[in-house]
Amino acid sequence: MKQFMRQRQRQQGMTFIGLLCIAALVGLIGYAGVRLIPVYLNYMKLARTMESAAGEFKGESGSLDGVRKSLDRHWNIEDITGIDQKDIEITKDDSGMQMHASYDDVVPYIANISLSVHFDKTVKVQ
Repeated sequence: MKQFMRQRQRQQGMTFIGLLCIAALVGLIGYAGVRLIPVYLNYMKLARTMESAAGEFKGESGSLDGVRKSLDRHWNIEDITGIDQKDIEITKDDSGMQMHASYDDVVPYIANISLSVHFDKTVKVQ
């Protein structure tokens, strides 16, 4: 019993090496977040642009060219990178039109390690 109590008194807390390991792990995750924030902000601009272009034709039947021109106007204002405006698929079916964007964005992380994110967005034009 005394030996157990003596051992318990020596164990005071975390060592400096343990603290460094946790700090390194938190730093790596934080750095990944910092590298990915611009990529997600760009995707949010893309989603907002597609929804704004679709909102201009709410309640009316627009043509594919009209939707494409509206998308082009919004695209120039938002300055979206990572995907070209021509890569947005605009299809027409019985229920209306829809815009679809699907792309991958790659961001360098550390040395030859990169972070890859896949985005997929579909907006109905009604």
